[in-house]
Amino acid sequence: MLIKAAVTHHKGSAFKIETVILSEPKENEVLIKVVASGVCHTDAIVRDQIAPVPLPAVLGHEGSGIVEKIGINVRTVRPGDHVVLSFSSCGQCEECLTGHPTTCNELNPLNFGGRMSDHTHRIFYKEQEVSTFFGQSSFSTYVVANEKNLVKVDKDVDLALLGPLGCGIQTGSGTVLNKLKPEFGSTIAIYGCGAVGLSAVMAAKIAGCSKIIAIDVHDHRLELAMELGATHALNGKEVVDVVAQIKEMTNGGAHYAIETTGVPVVVRQSVQALKNRGTVAIVGATGEVTFNIHQDLMADGKTMVGVVEGDAVPQVFIPKLIEYYKRGQFPFNKLIKFYNFDEINEAFEDSHTGKTVKPVLKM
Repeated sequence: MLIKAAVTHHKGSAFKIETVILSEPKENEVLIKVVASGVCHTDAIVRDQIAPVPLPAVLGHEGSGIVEKIGINVRTVRPGDHVVLSFSSCGQCEECLTGHPTTCNELNPLNFGGRMSDHTHRIFYKEQEVSTFFGQSSFSTYVVANEKNLVKVDKDVDLALLGPLGCGIQTGSGTVLNKLKPEFGSTIAIYGCGAVGLSAVMAAKIAGCSKIIAIDVHDHRLELAMELGATHALNGKEVVDVVAQIKEMTNGGAHYAIETTGVPVVVRQSVQALKNRGTVAIVGATGEVTFNIHQDLMADGKTMVGVVEGDAVPQVFIPKLIEYYKRGQFPFNKLIKFYNFDEINEAFEDSHTGKTVKPVLKM
């Protein structure tokens, strides 16, 4: 079928909405009419080939939509169901079978390799094969995705809001609730107040953390962090010594931290500002960072752990987040600003500058 999709043709080029061909779903696949798709930093770093995916590609990996057609072996959804699309996993390796699909052995090829799980393509532009992203490519009006990518959701919540639950919001909240699991009354520092960091703020409030310290360089994001549950806010451009300030606030250091920025100096701060035996979760795309392992980590019994997608099983975790939202405990809608599909490049620019926390494209 002919659909509209935002095609990335070359490294760093603007998104271009084109007419492309989408193949029919195969036996374990589903055709979905996309209602909306979140814009994520991961899309930007792939567009710029910092994290390479074969080009041309249709990016987008925070889609939400309505099931139109199902393959003959699909059992979990039916036409008309509302779904959120999340990451791809094989479902067969040890990580998947023990409830950790976010560290699936095939995670990179399935999500960044450009092909579906059967190693073929579903999207074509002028007879040229086009890469699929995260098994969905949600910057398009329709997608074909494997059944394992889908999370069936309630129809009484605005479907356009829900796409970002599939990645960024799941990552921040899941890192708190699934991985760190902070004790009631413990302290946490959250570095970076984008969608991931602010989702972590909301989750830390749900978990009952006594001090939730938000660190960012944008005052309007820090203000939002305070509205969402942070107890303290630090502007990294204005505070002379972030580590000293956090230690003073927490009587020696935070029990937990989440680092979302990927900035080396901030990554070091996130470790240095921990209490003895504290734990920091690294969720931002981070390159090389230099540490004094003895001084910064080992001597105080600290832990640094990498977390992907909030260590979540999306089909279990995303419905929980929606229930928190319904009860007013997880107001992630306050992060979102809607854009029309043809405003995709503006949405990315607003995300880059910090003007918008979580842009969502309406198809």
